Amino acid sequence: MIGNVLMSALRIGVAAYLGLTLLVLLRQSSYVYYPDRAVSLTPAALGMAFESVALRTEDGETLSAWYVPAGKPPLREPAPALLYCHGNAGDIGDRVYSVKTFHDMGLDVLVFDYRGYGESSGRPSEKGTYADASAAWQWLSGEKGFAASNVVVFGRSMGGAVAAELARRVRPGVLALDSTFTSAPDMARRMFPYLPVGLLCRYRYDALRHVREAGCPVIVSHSANDEMVPFAHGQRLYDAAAQPKLLIRFRGGHNDMGLDADAGSRAQFRDFLVRHMP
Repeated sequence: MIGNVLMSALRIGVAAYLGLTLLVLLRQSSYVYYPDRAVSLTPAALGMAFESVALRTEDGETLSAWYVPAGKPPLREPAPALLYCHGNAGDIGDRVYSVKTFHDMGLDVLVFDYRGYGESSGRPSEKGTYADASAAWQWLSGEKGFAASNVVVFGRSMGGAVAAELARRVRPGVLALDSTFTSAPDMARRMFPYLPVGLLCRYRYDALRHVREAGCPVIVSHSANDEMVPFAHGQRLYDAAAQPKLLIRFRGGHNDMGLDADAGSRAQFRDFLVRHMP
C-alpha cells in the first residue's frame, strides 16, 4: 500500500515537473518581453525639445524614436550623442526622466522603441532587438553625422545586452551598461533553479561575451541591492571589460531609477565621459 502511494506521488511529481518545463519552454517570450503600446509621456512634459523620428530597419520594420538635443551647456563641442537601449518592459514614454538625466549632462539623446513596443511595428525577438539598435545607430551616424567615437551606447537591464552586442560591432566612444544581467540563461537559472534552463532557453542576450569584445571604454552601473538582477552580474560584466572602465555602485531596487536618482553616480558617469571619450 505504502509503495503504491509513493509511486503515485512520484508520478504526480514527475508530471508536474514536466508540465512546468513544457510551460517555460512554450512561454519564453512572455518572460522576456513586456511591451506597452500606450506612450503616455513625451520629453515635452519635462521641458525638453525633441524630434519624433521613424527608424527603418533592414528587415522592413518601422521604429518609433525621439531625438532630444543636449541641454546647455553641452558636455563638449560638438555635443556627443547617447543611443539609449531601454529594458524589456514598457516603452520610450517610461524613459523620459532617464532621458532628462543625459540631456542635462549635455548629451544629445536618441531613444527608440524596439519592434512591438510603443508605436513601433512588428513583434520583439532577440535578433530583432539587435537589428533595431543597428537602425538607431545608422540614423545617428548617417542622418546626424555622428562619428562613432562621439557616441555613447547606453543600455539598461535587457537593453544592456542589446547595447553590448551593438558596441562589439561598431566600436562607440563609450559603452554604458546599467543594471544589466550577464546573460539570459543566467537569469533563467535564477528564476527557475530546478529546471534544465541551459537546454530550454532560446534567448541568449549574452552581455558578458559581448562586453569582452566591445573594444571601447566601458561604464557598468548597478545597485548593490538590486532584487531582480543581483549586483554580482554587474561585477562580472565589469571584470570582463577591458580598461579604461568604471564601476558605479548605487543603492535601490531594480526599478528605483538608480543612476537617474543618485547625483554622485551621475557625476561619476559624466566625469568618465569627459576623461575617456576620444
